[in-house]
Amino acid sequence: MMSIVCNRDRIGYAEITFLRYLTRVNHLMPEESPLVRQWILLRTLSSRHYGATVKELAVEMAVSEKTIRRYLQTFQEAGFPLEEVEGEFGRKNWRMTASKNGPPLSFTFDEAVALHLGRRLMEPLAGTLFWDAAQRAFKKILASLGDGALGYVERFGGMFHQTMVGASDYSKKADLIDELMRGIEDRQAVFLTYQSLRATEPVTYDIYPYGLTYHRGSLYLVGRAPEHDEIRHWKVDRIEDAEVTRVRFNWPEDFDLQDHLATSFGVYHGDGEVHVKVWFSVEVARYVQESSWHDSQKLSKQSDGGLLAEFDLDGTEEIKAWVLSFGRHAVVLEPEELRNEMRKELAQACRQHGDPSGEKVRRPEVSQ
Repeated sequence: MMSIVCNRDRIGYAEITFLRYLTRVNHLMPEESPLVRQWILLRTLSSRHYGATVKELAVEMAVSEKTIRRYLQTFQEAGFPLEEVEGEFGRKNWRMTASKNGPPLSFTFDEAVALHLGRRLMEPLAGTLFWDAAQRAFKKILASLGDGALGYVERFGGMFHQTMVGASDYSKKADLIDELMRGIEDRQAVFLTYQSLRATEPVTYDIYPYGLTYHRGSLYLVGRAPEHDEIRHWKVDRIEDAEVTRVRFNWPEDFDLQDHLATSFGVYHGDGEVHVKVWFSVEVARYVQESSWHDSQKLSKQSDGGLLAEFDLDGTEEIKAWVLSFGRHAVVLEPEELRNEMRKELAQACRQHGDPSGEKVRRPEVSQ
C-alpha cells in the first residue's frame, strides 16, 4: 500500500489547479452544498502534521463546530485515515495519519486525491507507456484511499469533462512509442517507417530522435534526419514502424526542445522570421483574449471594439489555418505574402461552395 506523507511545504500542480477550479465554482454552488468546504477541510488536515482542533477549524472555515464534526464523521465513515489525538492539557487535535505499510511518497493526502481525479486528463494517451505508468500510480493511490474514500472523491469527478474532438488514439502504438522513448533516452538512431500526409507510400530511413511533444491531441516526434542534415517533425500517428538500432548519435549541445518550438505556432517549424498582424472583430475579440496562443503574442484593444494580435514566428503555415478558422471575423494585415495566401484560400473556398446568386457548382462525390 502507498503511504502519504503530510508535508505542508509540498503542494502539487494538480492540487493547485483543482483548488483554483473549486474556488471558481464555489461562487456558483448553493450555500448548502458542502463539497467545496469539505475539500478545503481535507486540504487543511492533510497539510498540518500536528492537526487542528474542531474549534480552530470552525473559526478558519467560518462554520459551526457542529458542521466540522459532521464533516469529520463523513470522512471517517468514508475510510479516510483520520484520527483524534489528545495532546498537552487535554487538547484534542484531529489529523490525517499515514499508512505504516510501503515506502512513503511526497504527496499530501489531498494531493493524492487531486492526482486521482486528474487521471482523465491522460486518457488521450491510453495504451502508451505514459498511460501504463500513470495507471500503476493510480492503483497505488486507490490502495491508499480505500473503497469508501474513493466513492467519496468520485463525487468531484462529475465536475470535470475533457472533450476528445480531434484527439489521436495511441492504444495500439504502445510498443512503437516505447521504441521511440528508448531511442531518445539512450541516444540511439531509430529505423523509422513513415508515411507523410501527401505521400502515397511509406518510406523507411534512419533518424536521430530528440524528444516528443504533445500538440492538439496528437504526439509528434522531433529529431534530426541525418540524410538531409536537418531537424524534422514526425506525427506519431503516421509512423508505421520504429526500431532502435545500435548506432549512437551525439546530442547537439545547442539543442533544447522547448527553445526549438518557441517560435512555432504549433509544431510546424519554419526557417524564417515573420512578424504577423491580425485584426479580429468585436464578436471574437474576447475569445482571442482569453487564451495564450504564443509566447510572443501582443494583444491590443481597438477603438472599434476589435482586437489587434501580433506574433513573431518562424513561419505562417499553422497560423494561416488558425486565422481561416475565424472566417470573416479575422483579417491578416501583415505580412503581404500571408494576405495573398489568404485571398487565394478564400477564393478557392468560394468557388467550391458556389455563388450565392445562383451559380451551380459540382458537389464532391460522396460514396455511401
